[in-house]
Amino acid sequence: MSEDRSWQGNWKARLHDRVRELGFTSLTAFANARPTASLVALAEELGKDDIAGVQILSGLLAEAEQRKQIARFERDVLVRMLSQSLPEGWPVMMDDANRFAVAKALGRWSAYTPEAHEERISRAGDALLAHPPPAGWRPLGPDDEILRMLLPDEET
Repeated sequence: MSEDRSWQGNWKARLHDRVRELGFTSLTAFANARPTASLVALAEELGKDDIAGVQILSGLLAEAEQRKQIARFERDVLVRMLSQSLPEGWPVMMDDANRFAVAKALGRWSAYTPEAHEERISRAGDALLAHPPPAGWRPLGPDDEILRMLLPDEET
């Protein structure tokens, strides 16, 4: 088993260097090219045992804050969580297994959300459960129409 070196040295510089080596101008641009990939998959693509998923999350949040695109970041993370937990899309029937998969996606999404935005995320999650999307719905990116209604872009 190899040693995890993700936290050694200047990981932020390493992360941005890897993104530039792949021809992207930002971590956000890199992630946008893979909108349904998990944070771990993105990290492994940039450097297995060298970059961690939580570092990807941190970098994406920093770029979103800088660009004043927090709502888009929140939608992006939800797309990734739904893709992992519901690979076949929104369930047709909400049995126990599907309820667990939805709860897992929403719970992880909430856990990855900046504290200042928890109430907004909670309301959006509640709205999604109260008015479920069509069966089979799979958002393919943060600009999905349903997600934009749940989490509209901030006023600037």
